[in-house]
Amino acid sequence: MKKIRYLKQPIIEDLKKKMVFIGGPRQVGKTTLGISLLKPASETNPAYLNWDISTHKSKIIQNKLPLEQHCLIFDEIHKYAQWRQTMKGLYDQYHATHSFIVTGSARLDHFRKGGDSLLGRYHYYRLHPFSLLELNKHPKKDDVDHLLQFGGFPEPLFSGNERDWKRWQRERRQRVVYEDLRDLEYVKEISLIDLLVENLPSKVGSPLSIRSIKEDLQVSHQSVERWITILENLYMVFRVPPFGAPRIRAVKKEQKLYFWDWSHIPEKGHRFENMVAAHLLKFCHFMEDTQGDDMELRFIRDTDKREIDFVVLKNKNPLFAVECKLSDKQLSPHIKYMQERTDIPMFFQVHNGYADFGSNTHGRVLPFTTFCKDILGI
Repeated sequence: MKKIRYLKQPIIEDLKKKMVFIGGPRQVGKTTLGISLLKPASETNPAYLNWDISTHKSKIIQNKLPLEQHCLIFDEIHKYAQWRQTMKGLYDQYHATHSFIVTGSARLDHFRKGGDSLLGRYHYYRLHPFSLLELNKHPKKDDVDHLLQFGGFPEPLFSGNERDWKRWQRERRQRVVYEDLRDLEYVKEISLIDLLVENLPSKVGSPLSIRSIKEDLQVSHQSVERWITILENLYMVFRVPPFGAPRIRAVKKEQKLYFWDWSHIPEKGHRFENMVAAHLLKFCHFMEDTQGDDMELRFIRDTDKREIDFVVLKNKNPLFAVECKLSDKQLSPHIKYMQERTDIPMFFQVHNGYADFGSNTHGRVLPFTTFCKDILGI
């Protein structure tokens, strides 16, 4: 099923002025998005160059590029030690007549393997899995259930087959851990990282305890921290820090961890919370990448364990808070408590049901479908 991705139009506009880098998880659709900007939109188009294809690699290294094409795509070129010098040289010489797109599964802004700075020569986008509104502009509860079950990655989402989903998930994890990680980091204990990835889904929904993980794996605190950072750089997981409002005794060091592919999470309530977290992160990244705002995703938890799942901040100011519940019965008492002690202007309690009551300023219980349409818009 072909759908126009949410970043396509902003990328088209930016290509008129600068290079565009597209990062994001493996198999999220970066290559498909890039190729959709070519005419013809095909992997056989000579303008598409993939570092993992030997003939393409030779063309890049020998600088034998198809410059008769006015838009060139370089896929996974960050694996090349000299990629930054290559892209800088191309941009400086041809930016008046050519457009350049760079895609990669790792953080292109993090893995800087030498060369001159590209600062001011590109805009960076993070492509996310399909969200509810991107899947269907007029979503229904069935769409939420489908997205919750299969995740937002195109292949399992549009297959809608549990057998295909399980095989895809296993194969993707193996490729990220045993191929992508090996290409970008020097790590001896890859089998332990694979075990970490296998165990992390059970940690979603609670404050992340590095101590318990290091005891499970029998490794040091520093090793666990480094491995999770690597998994973040590979777009497998992301962490959410706490929001420290001055009038509550907020926790300051605890973090929560979530997966880019929420279908990893076995427990239904935690999977729903992870899906909401992924939608909020997508909203934050979209605002940063297209508007330049400083966006943050955080959570509130005080020392008495009163908690609101998420707070979204824009330029250091809170926009709204979100609590996740499978039930649509009543407003969480923690919302009223936090309203009285923070300057968060709006509180939402989202659920996978039908009830919609309360107000944005005093706490509103509403379906996730309505929240996506009325508040996120993405």
